[in-house]
Amino acid sequence: MTDGSPAAADPRPMRVDRLVLRIHGMHCAEEVAAIRQELGGRAGVRALDFDILNAKLSATYEPHVIAPDSIAASIRKLGMGAEPWSEARAAPAGAKPAIDGRLIATIASGALLIVGTLLHAVQQGWAAVFGAAARETVPILAVVAYMAATVAGAWFVAPKAFLALRRIRADMNLLMTVAVVGAIAIGEYLEAAAVAFLFALSLTLEFWSVGRARRAVAALMALSPPRATVLSADGREESRDVTDVPVGSTVVIKPGEKFPLDGRITKGETTADQAPITGESRPVPKTVGDDVFAGTINEDGAVELITTKVAADTTLARITRMVGDAQAKRAPSEQWVETFARYYTPTVMLLAILVAAIPPMLFGGAFAYWIYQALVLLVIACPCALVISTPVSIVAALASAARHGVLIKGGLHVETPARLKAIALDKTGTLTEGQPQVQQVVPLAGHDERELLEIASAIEQRSEHPLARAIVRFADSKSVRPTPVGDYQTLKGKGATAMLNGNAVWIGSHRLLEERAQESPEMHAQLEALSAAGASIVVVGNDDHVCGFIAVSDRVRDASPTTVAALRAAGIEHVIMLTGDNHGTARAVAAETGVDEVRAELLPEQKVAAIEELVTRYGAVAMVGDGVNDAPALARSTLGIAMGAAGTDAALETADVALMSDDLSRLPWLIRHSRRTLNVIRHNIVASLTVKAAFILLTLAGYASLWAAIAADTGMSLVVVFNALRLLGERKTAAK
Repeated sequence: MTDGSPAAADPRPMRVDRLVLRIHGMHCAEEVAAIRQELGGRAGVRALDFDILNAKLSATYEPHVIAPDSIAASIRKLGMGAEPWSEARAAPAGAKPAIDGRLIATIASGALLIVGTLLHAVQQGWAAVFGAAARETVPILAVVAYMAATVAGAWFVAPKAFLALRRIRADMNLLMTVAVVGAIAIGEYLEAAAVAFLFALSLTLEFWSVGRARRAVAALMALSPPRATVLSADGREESRDVTDVPVGSTVVIKPGEKFPLDGRITKGETTADQAPITGESRPVPKTVGDDVFAGTINEDGAVELITTKVAADTTLARITRMVGDAQAKRAPSEQWVETFARYYTPTVMLLAILVAAIPPMLFGGAFAYWIYQALVLLVIACPCALVISTPVSIVAALASAARHGVLIKGGLHVETPARLKAIALDKTGTLTEGQPQVQQVVPLAGHDERELLEIASAIEQRSEHPLARAIVRFADSKSVRPTPVGDYQTLKGKGATAMLNGNAVWIGSHRLLEERAQESPEMHAQLEALSAAGASIVVVGNDDHVCGFIAVSDRVRDASPTTVAALRAAGIEHVIMLTGDNHGTARAVAAETGVDEVRAELLPEQKVAAIEELVTRYGAVAMVGDGVNDAPALARSTLGIAMGAAGTDAALETADVALMSDDLSRLPWLIRHSRRTLNVIRHNIVASLTVKAAFILLTLAGYASLWAAIAADTGMSLVVVFNALRLLGERKTAAK
């Protein structure tokens, strides 16, 4: 059993574990900073990832150096609770009581402030409340009301301020508490109560904004119905909780109902509204053999499906988890604000001390007056609006993108599309529909069409490449059943080899044919002519001769030409197509889509080299592909974007951004969305700093007051929150 001390003599290899905790009371950047300071420098703690949205902490640690109980105990010392994370509990434990408690305290503080102000005015007149006589003796009943308002407003702030003082770390809570105590010390009871109430209101707004974003993400999961109608072996229909439905169950869905689980239709035909998952604006026809996703809507036909995933692993559930986890990956703007606040707050405290001390000591100023101005400076300098502006914007942007069928896997990647200068696009399945069709079968060396298809389909049945699937489908339509092969091996980026009925056979590209030196001049001319017409050529052969070739063509997506034009209009300087297909086909597709440059017959490593060259030339480059075959290039690019990820588990895991449908027009939308988010963040930061700078100057000139300062800060908190939440309320329209 570990006790948190290093185990120097332990001969076992050092391992790294991951501890995921639910943190009670972690609602904003201040709590995150406190935990980071407490645990960040501890021996054995490798990394800390925070998800404010779900009140979750993921700690990577060395169990031989520090015990998980020690990590949890350190968090409890900060006044927050910590318990093991459970996916089964959708909302953070204790979140609702904490928010309700703050709301009650804020309302109580505001009500008592109003009562105190009325008592004050009734006994001494409004001039005594807000005029020059405000600093004269305050009636005892008004003082009681003001003090009660102050206690209620500071109820959740003072404990955190005390912890900040113990850690010798100036934060917003300490700033406000010092300002309140100082105001009481100089007899400014009304000002103290106003500061406590308005700061409590500001924190309540912050918790509300995070809760608003949390509910937007939770709404994704709520799209899936809680129960499913399962068809039993004896034909009876039984309603079950979706968590109790195993893979392979038959589920009945009536018109107008939502699909409860991911599955494949086995009976019936319908159309499905897939907008909640893919962002598609039109219903999609579904028939036997088609996949459907949990949370999508069965529009006009009763169907039966066989489930392919359990409730916790549906595409919708994974999207919801990823959007939640994405918030933990901080954007550059968010990191900048956090760093700025770290140095800004203690600097302001030092400046406040100088304002309180220097004028009275050196210039004979009144101590009470300059102490008051120092308190005003502390209040207006509170970086509350500045700190909350960026995380709320990022969370709103992530949730909005998910509703538009664009899964952005982290705040880190929200800002990147706005900086893109070049975009590289794969051909098959990206610029084209990814559903190629066999156009021509040319048998050679005494083989007939059926024999050629038997060899080709036997090898290609082991491949998932779109061209391979097209050949297998075509062979099936000709009633050709593929024979099992042995010793199957892929030739990276070129084709494959196998043993068929004891003979070595191969299939691949024109390049593979040339490398094997089995090509005649006549054959070369014929292949070049087909390639120039836009067909992809698949050559089939054995060690003795070429058995023939198959011409396959893929239709360019309707949206590809307009998307390429829209990317240029959005400021993308260079659009390039990278493909492993032959030059002729690539040039034909390039001419139809209008890309700036085309590079063909590329192996995976050559695609990576092309991306590296583009990164060197343009700085920020996106790679758009299927998320599997293009994984190395996606990883090397500044931003990896996977197409059609709703049907591909691997694509959800591979790229930084996943387009949940095959809608290429989401690319320019993503760029605009990223720029819109950056603009909101910049506007919030500039507005917050401008207001603070103006009030600091007014304070130094002696024209500011405590209540006006906190009102301005609270007002800015309102402005930045609602400005950020505009991203969440963006209307879902088709990309243009």
